[in-house]
Amino acid sequence: MRKECIDKGKGKVILLVHGLFGALSNWKTVINELSKNYRVIVPKLPITEVDPSKASISGLSEFIRDFISSKKLKNISIIGNSLGGHLAIDYTINFQKNVKNLILTGSSGLFENSFGGSFPKRGDYNYINERVEYTFYNPKILSKKYIDEIYDTLNDNDKCLNIIKIARSAQRNNMSELLKKITSSTLLVWGLNDTITPPSVAHEFNRLIKNSKIKFIDNCCHAPMMEHPKLFNKYIVDFLK
Repeated sequence: MRKECIDKGKGKVILLVHGLFGALSNWKTVINELSKNYRVIVPKLPITEVDPSKASISGLSEFIRDFISSKKLKNISIIGNSLGGHLAIDYTINFQKNVKNLILTGSSGLFENSFGGSFPKRGDYNYINERVEYTFYNPKILSKKYIDEIYDTLNDNDKCLNIIKIARSAQRNNMSELLKKITSSTLLVWGLNDTITPPSVAHEFNRLIKNSKIKFIDNCCHAPMMEHPKLFNKYIVDFLK
């Protein structure tokens, strides 16, 4: 299995967890800013490489637990986007004492309007391009390389099967009854134009997580750290202080 990880800076640890179609590059601006004062670590989730039997929330949660344990990370802050937020929630609930701060942005775990259970037009480049653009308020920030990588992944049968299994697992794995267990200081950073996890989802997270607050970003969809990195970073830095 391919293993990739960014580990930059010194100080208190911030772990960044990307989403289903995410990449380490999604966090580039966040890494550059936060690593000035913190040790920022970003693991590459083995979404398309993991054994199909572990292509699920529980399988990826196991990966996160093992990763944190192997690095001997203590008293950490976790920032999770989309599926990454789901995994961050799972870890926080199970290892409460090791999580100082939880930051969720466009997180799954309650409701998400994703690709769903299948990709009937996965061989259609224009269709996939439209679906990816649907997750961004301003699709112009996306490079052709980014779209090409997703297209190639979805047209690999084994990789696509893993993605479908993980997407279904995330939709089944509703965390609403468990969120009350979270005591870590929590920040929700949400796009006001999020089409995947709408603002109503952020409000529900806020209601269910006792020690939480919301920051909304206008003209922003499902990946605030990519669409409005400066404002996203400001909210994070202010919160961590």
